[in-house]
Amino acid sequence: MKILVTGSAGFIGFHLAQRLSGMGHPVVGIDNINAYYDTALKEARLKHSGIAVESIREGRKLSSACFDTYSFIKMDLADRAGLFDLFEKEQFDWVINLAAQAGVRYSLENPYAYIESNINGFFNILEACRRYPIKHLVFASSSSVYGLNEKVPFSTADHTDRPASLYAATKKSNELLAYSYSHLYQLPITGLRFFTVYGPWGRPDMAPFLFTKAILEDEPIKVFNHGNMKRDFTYIDDIIEGIVRTVDRIPGFSRAAYKIYNIGCGKPVDLMTFIETIEKNTGKKAKKELLPMQAGDVPVTWADTGELEADTGYRPKTGIEEGIPRFVEWYKGYYR
Repeated sequence: MKILVTGSAGFIGFHLAQRLSGMGHPVVGIDNINAYYDTALKEARLKHSGIAVESIREGRKLSSACFDTYSFIKMDLADRAGLFDLFEKEQFDWVINLAAQAGVRYSLENPYAYIESNINGFFNILEACRRYPIKHLVFASSSSVYGLNEKVPFSTADHTDRPASLYAATKKSNELLAYSYSHLYQLPITGLRFFTVYGPWGRPDMAPFLFTKAILEDEPIKVFNHGNMKRDFTYIDDIIEGIVRTVDRIPGFSRAAYKIYNIGCGKPVDLMTFIETIEKNTGKKAKKELLPMQAGDVPVTWADTGELEADTGYRPKTGIEEGIPRFVEWYKGYYR
């Protein structure tokens, strides 16, 4: 199958493009390589995949030196004409949309970035899939859509109409737009609600990265809600396995060929326990700055993955006891 992976210079997209290419699928990755976080890390991911980033420019297709079936194009989803041209030329079978403006807290500072990327960009993907029919669209949603829900674990049957951040609101909007397109145009679509992804090559704005960096540099870490938080930390390999298992499982059509799944570990971890695990693997104690809950945050995330397990056989395998050592080892190696 020929596959488009958007956001392929991002954390999850980088790992997914490598996995699919390694399976023999022809993969085209696109990413605008924006400056939300260090572009050098995004370029390093591409280099690790064999892409000559020195040659990157808008619209030029670059082949990977590591994977015979992987190529990359620097492109923004806001470029509607360029995106449509790409779909017309490549005739994709599957599309996996991971491109988005990430970050809950940053949405308080720069809300326009979320509308432009997460709403307008995603709409362009839907239109391209409609105009140049594909077999299946899989897109990244987020556990943040559960917002202020108090019932745990979070189930896909729960109401998701109380988003606690603009980021969450844009992700819920993606789900509504996707359902509408599936219903109107018989377009098979699956949405995946990711839960706190971490691992090697992870994002610098996420807690594992922030905590590890600060602890190693003897800087204080910010611990919100005075540490009274739980997160369903999910290792990157489990996320990738979940995506791969859903891509070729096309939803059946009733009112719409549409499905939503949670992808998480299903075992929420106390934030203080998480910090202690990083301390153990860095060999240093954290200097903790205890702070109140920050706007946009929620105290607990916890995935009910039962439906994904029943439909695909998905089983998360990596707890923080294995995942954190792998991340810390990568971090020390990458930053020497």
